Formats: sequence, C-alpha cells, structure tokens
Amino acid sequence: MDDEQPNTAPPGPPPGPRDPGDAWATGPDGTRAWGRFGAAGLLVDDGAGRVLLQHRVEWSHHGGTWGIPGGARHQHEDPVTAALRESAEEAGVPLDGVDLRHTALLDLGFWTYTTVVGRASRPFEPVIADRESIALAWVPVDEVTDLPLHPGFGASWPALRAAVDTTPHVVVDAANVVGSVPDGWWRDRAGAADRLLARVTALAAGGLPGSAIDLPFATWWPRWSVVLEGEARSAAATSAPAVDVVRATGSGDDAVLATVEAARAAGDAPVVVVTADRELRARVEAVGAVVHGPGWLPDQP
Repeated sequence: MDDEQPNTAPPGPPPGPRDPGDAWATGPDGTRAWGRFGAAGLLVDDGAGRVLLQHRVEWSHHGGTWGIPGGARHQHEDPVTAALRESAEEAGVPLDGVDLRHTALLDLGFWTYTTVVGRASRPFEPVIADRESIALAWVPVDEVTDLPLHPGFGASWPALRAAVDTTPHVVVDAANVVGSVPDGWWRDRAGAADRLLARVTALAAGGLPGSAIDLPFATWWPRWSVVLEGEARSAAATSAPAVDVVRATGSGDDAVLATVEAARAAGDAPVVVVTADRELRARVEAVGAVVHGPGWLPDQP
C-alpha cells in the first residue's frame, strides 16, 4: 500500500450548521443508517490497479475500518452529486477529475446507499480536508481485503472488484439509425445527424441502465462512438468527452467495423453496435460485438 496521508485535524464531528440530510434514518425494525435521504460514496481507481480508500476515524460509525469517501446525501441531492461532493470534502478528489463508470445501489427500503464508481481522468493525490479520516491511501486492488474493511464496503467489494476493468462501449451506425425514422432526414442529413448526436450526448451524460447492456449494477456510463458517413459528416462535433464522432472517409460499414475492432483491441467489453443492417450485423458479431436495432436508442430513459 502506498504512503498514507495522515490527518492532523482535531477529533470530533465538523463544526457549523448541518444539512437536514445529516441525520439518522431508522427502519421499521429499529435499524439505523446515517443519512436521512440516503447516502453515497465514491470508489475511484487510478487506471493502474489501485483504488482510493479512507481509514475512518474512531468516532465515526464503524470507526477504524477502511472504506470509501462518502456520506449522507443532502436534501434534493442526487447520488452522483453527493458522492463527488463527499469525496471532494473528505479526500480532495477534484470534481472534474473523475470519469463515471457505474453505480451500485443498496436499497434497504427505508434507506439507500449508492456506490459511485469512477476512474481518475488525471493523476491526483488525496488530501485530508476534514475530520473524518485517519488516513487516505491508494491501495492495490489485490491488497484491499488485507485491510479491516467497513462491513458494508467489505460485503460489496467482491462484486465491485470483478467489474473494475469492465468498460462498455456503444458504437452507433448513424446512417442506419437516422434512416430508420421517416422524419425527412433525407432533406438535411447533417441536421438529422446533429439530432442523433444530441440524443447520444444526453445518454452519455445520464448513463444507461445496466440491464440495457447486460451488465450488473444500476447505471453504467459507456464510451460512445457515432459513425457518420456521406453528407452527415458535416454534422457538428459533440463536446461530450465520452462521445467520439467518427467521420468515415469511405464506407460507413467499414468504419463501424474498424471502430469495433479498435474497441475490442483496447479491452472494451461489452461492445454494443446499434444498427439494423444485416450484413454489418454479421460482420461485427464475428469480432465479438452485440447488436441492437435502432429502436434500442429511443427505449433508453
């Protein structure tokens, strides 16, 4: 395990006003869990086989154990925002320094805990910024179970560990998807492609249900590639970092296949291709892709 960052702050809960969410939730059987509106935490890896863990202060719930930065959700706060906020407050994780990967939800009925899983988009060193940590450390994934783990994190770690390297990738055959809807796209192919890119960009930001790409856990943020050909190539580029616009210089089908092959070579899996073209379907399935028809995109939330 790498050198720990020690805490020099005085003991005890942080001073000052608290959000209404900073309170115990109590179940029908008397079970208590911290966070009136639920709680969330961030499990972030550095892309090199290490995850950021927090050694919890003794006065906290399950103090002395190791887990992930996290805490109670604020009123009206979504789980992702809460996890990123808590990790920034407790460990100095940069808010713009994490690429979202997936979320795992524990639902006890009266209380939920959301583990937000991400990967550092750039190197950073954790910094203890409040009183809730004894230390912070980047821990190799193979050494996590050597530590005394927080019971909740310990129970969820095997499934989380199994998905650390899982990177789904969706490749969209834009010409086929746009052509499946008779909305006058042929009069403005670039405009139709722009509308498709806007839809994909929204999905890239909001994530996909795990069930949509046959993966466990609640929500995933795949990589996206949208292949444009012909007149559609003049569509505006998206600014979403998770969406790559591929402008085919020749056959769009060839560009889709090449994109799938590159994704597979990079270790991305599963690779999902959105098309209704039967010949293209056979070609990409032969290299390990899963295919969904154009109707799969509008079906997503």
